[in-house]
Amino acid sequence: MKRNILISAAGVACLIAYAAGAGTQNPVDAKDAYAHLQTLVGEWQADTSMGKAHVTYESIAAGSALVERETMEHMPPMETIFYLDGGRLLLTHYCDLGNQPRLEAHAFDPQSRKLDFAFLDATNLASPAASHMHNASYRFSDANHFSTRWELYENGRQKSVETFEFTRVR
Repeated sequence: MKRNILISAAGVACLIAYAAGAGTQNPVDAKDAYAHLQTLVGEWQADTSMGKAHVTYESIAAGSALVERETMEHMPPMETIFYLDGGRLLLTHYCDLGNQPRLEAHAFDPQSRKLDFAFLDATNLASPAASHMHNASYRFSDANHFSTRWELYENGRQKSVETFEFTRVR
């Protein structure tokens, strides 16, 4: 019986140590990351493998949300909304696939100006295996250039990656 108690105590100690460390790995300053996103307000263009992409960013609701509207040749428009939720930076992507994945910022490096988002959950997703945007990253090069990288997942694995290099139009 002592053995079971010792194992349980050791297991609990490991869980406590893991939980204490889990929240301190790669903390994201959500407000700083969101401030970088707000610099995108305006119009942007990119030449992509799917044709010319046009993106606009608009700050709405007294600056509490940033709307990205993307149009591309031969594709229906899509929107992504970025917002703070307490200490987290989230986005909801309204995809032409008909689902709405939510991603959470999980890494932001102010020096390299790279912001990474990871899948949190989704609405209107037929099943976990259904095609959906799973990860995204933004890299702010300068006031007139940024890039994005979006990962499409299907059947629990990465199916494709699209990278876009945007230039400010105005």
